[in-house]
This record gives sequence, structure tokens and C-alpha cells, in this order.
Amino acid sequence: MRVTLHGYWRSSAAYRVRIALNLKGIGYDQVSHDLRAGEQRDADYLAIAPHGLVPALEVGSRTLIESPAILEWIESKWADPPLLPGDADEVVVVRSMAALVGCDIHPLNNLRVLNRLQSQFGASKDQVKLWVRHWIAEGFAPLEQLVARHGAGFAFGRAPTLADCYLVPQLYNAQRFGVDLSPYPRLVAAGEAALALPAVQAAHPDRQPDAG
Repeated sequence: MRVTLHGYWRSSAAYRVRIALNLKGIGYDQVSHDLRAGEQRDADYLAIAPHGLVPALEVGSRTLIESPAILEWIESKWADPPLLPGDADEVVVVRSMAALVGCDIHPLNNLRVLNRLQSQFGASKDQVKLWVRHWIAEGFAPLEQLVARHGAGFAFGRAPTLADCYLVPQLYNAQRFGVDLSPYPRLVAAGEAALALPAVQAAHPDRQPDAG
């Protein structure tokens, strides 16, 4: 079964999916769509992914969109190694941690939002950076508490989960925008633990064929 990931090297949503695919040992091809040039709005790509965002995952004749749905699908199709705990009460914690990033932080700092702040409201680059830092801090503060309660090396427990698939790219973004990470030592430690894994290292933006 051929798997093709449509993404962009610095897209945190595509980064999440790369981490999950790599952790599961799933081989895949990559097709890049340069977000800076607006290639995600090209007609050829819209025919694949009507929402005009990355990532999209083509698996045989099926096309999947939206990283949370893609990650859940991957988890349901390839059980080993599991990225969700076996206990329902623990599963909801992992999904809550992922949602803090995927719902509360990332959408507000998506490239199209940042571009809109500049084009429609005249925000300067420095103001955009302040916006990004604010919303990352708003999400990282509660996430730090959750990792303190439930982490044991990784964001949740002693093995990588979907929470790490979300956390690692968001830490990368935080570093890009100069966020002070000193208030979040547990997040940083969990991110470092995940990045020590070869599968996660291989998903890093700088190691993608379209990086630059």
C-alpha cells in the first residue's frame, strides 16, 4: 500500500504526521507544497485536498486531511507501537494534551492567521512575534502542569504518544519565535526525550528534502 504525505518541511501539522509515521515504521513518499508561495492553493492540490491546507495523506485511492484525523487513522490502522494508552481514562488525558496544542495554540499561530494580521490589520513583524509568543505561553502553561502530573520521561508515561507528536513540533515553533522556555522545564525535557529517538529525529524539519 503506497502512502504519500503532502506537506511542507516547516508545517507543524505535517511534522506531527511524519513523527507518527516514523514511530510506526511506515514508509511514505513526500510531496512538498511551498506554503510561502501559496502552492497549497494551486488547483492541482485543491483537487486532492479541497481545504487547501497541509498535510494530506494519500493511501491508495483514499485521501485523508486534517492532522488530528490522520493521526487517529494511523493509530487505528497500525497498532504497534501504540501511540495511545490502553486505559480509557489515560487516553482522554493524552488526547487533551494533544488538543491543547492542536486546538488552543496552533490554529492561532497558523501561517494564514499571521499573514492576515499583517495584511488586514497592519501588524508589524515584531507584533506578530508577540502574538505567537503569547498564545504559545497560554497553552504551554497548562500543558506543563499536565506533563508534571502524567509524564514519566515523555509527555505522558514512559513511551511516546500522540501528545509527543504534537509537543515536539510546537517546541520547534516556540524556539523559532524566541519563546522563553525556562518556565516549562518538563515540556522541554519531554521534547528532548522524544527527539532522542531516531524516528523522531528523522521527522525534523531540517532533515526534510524540501528544507530551506
